[in-house]
Amino acid sequence: MPDLHSPLTALGPDDLTAAALGRAGELGASHAELRIEQVRSQYVILRDGDVETVVDDTDLGMGLRVVHEGSIGFAASAELVPATAAGLADQATELAKVTARALSRRVELADEPPAGTVAWTSPFDREPTAVPLADKVALLQDWSRRLLDAPGVDHVTAYVLCVVEDKHFADLGGNRVTQRRVRVHPVVEAFAVDAESGTFESMRSLAPPAGRGWEYLTGTGWDWASEIDRIPELLAEKVRAPSVEPGVYDLVIDPSNLWLTIHESVGHATELDRALGYEAAYAGTSFATFDKLGTLQYGSPLMHVTGDRVTPHGLASVGFDDEGVAGQQFDLVRDGILVGYQLDRRMAADNGLGRSNGCAFADSPFHIPIQRMANVSLQPAPGTGPTTEELVAGVEHGIYVVGDKSWSIDMQRHNFQFTGQRFYRIEHGRLQGQVKDVAYQSNTTDFWGALQALGGRSTYVLGGAFNCGKGQPGQVAPVSHGCPTAVFGGIRVLNARAETGGGA
Repeated sequence: MPDLHSPLTALGPDDLTAAALGRAGELGASHAELRIEQVRSQYVILRDGDVETVVDDTDLGMGLRVVHEGSIGFAASAELVPATAAGLADQATELAKVTARALSRRVELADEPPAGTVAWTSPFDREPTAVPLADKVALLQDWSRRLLDAPGVDHVTAYVLCVVEDKHFADLGGNRVTQRRVRVHPVVEAFAVDAESGTFESMRSLAPPAGRGWEYLTGTGWDWASEIDRIPELLAEKVRAPSVEPGVYDLVIDPSNLWLTIHESVGHATELDRALGYEAAYAGTSFATFDKLGTLQYGSPLMHVTGDRVTPHGLASVGFDDEGVAGQQFDLVRDGILVGYQLDRRMAADNGLGRSNGCAFADSPFHIPIQRMANVSLQPAPGTGPTTEELVAGVEHGIYVVGDKSWSIDMQRHNFQFTGQRFYRIEHGRLQGQVKDVAYQSNTTDFWGALQALGGRSTYVLGGAFNCGKGQPGQVAPVSHGCPTAVFGGIRVLNARAETGGGA
């Protein structure tokens, strides 16, 4: 069992657990689970090398969910004493009784094998929130100055978000799970301004957020020095680049861009609560409705998409989810066919799908767990597979898309439009320099149906985001998406500047 040095130990989690779960049992709960959590978040932003914003925030509290006579109740508090913990059981049970009147069917939770007493931590070397603020600022200043010293760079933004999430989970089944999740999101972005026209171009680092510690910013898992050295040259080329001619192109999409298309068109669309309409009032629904399971042609036969909560350094990776379900991997799309959904215990039980695949999460001790996205990833070509250069060599007339930027997708996750950080013309299998103002447009099944080739494992990168939103009241969740470089044939490309009235 890893030594977590959990700050929750000093709070007496065993006493809180005994009080809350003991009282829930006395009140007749068929299921009860207590989460005691501390979530520390730090945000440091520099503008042109000067500190602009510093945030250091800690969320500390406990939340109790019960199932009582087929209805769910939830209560939470920041007062971490046994008497309050017992009182949460009374509050949650009373709420379950009130909401029972509105239920059309009893709440059932899918069975889950007992885990017992376990501890889990995400892999990291240096806890990021423990790094002194002066060290964070010094590193971001160094990055900023290196860019500001380069010709053609007018402004630089550099920031890092660090999160350490400690959690103690206990339920009436005897499970006692202690977990620590660590994640960091560093970004540096350079801007070139045309004072006469009032326009500007930007170039941002491609380093994805990661379930790592501070070592990520000093060279473990990403070559920051090389990336920062390249940004001024890439930005200068983007400034000089011609605006794209709209038309139909074959696209070679880099993982630094494709991860976001996966998130929006596959990740959200395969959340079962959305497919069943539960999020219609806020986050939206899904075209991939439950009646299409096993039959929907989601994409080409090359398409194999998995969900998982176990990938090393994945932002959604856990030992156990917030219902005590062990992390696991599962198929969502195989051979281009929709074969699975992301599930929590209630969704699994209600729809006869067996065991949950571990997709329950609450972003705070004061929020009830809801079904949230796993790490959703497109698998690379089997075996060695082609390199990005080999994929480009097979394209006669196309565009190579690198880095994410803005996006738009409808509430059913079907019609969409995406842009990126930079784009290169491909002619006769060769890159011919940057173009700009590119946006690619399609719908989900047409786009994935146009998947023609996948890169090998050497092209695979784990991208992701800290801020996936869902729920009422709103919650945010971190999630990763791995993918290789991929080729899509005959995709419509727009000139984004012309579309917005800016002229080509």
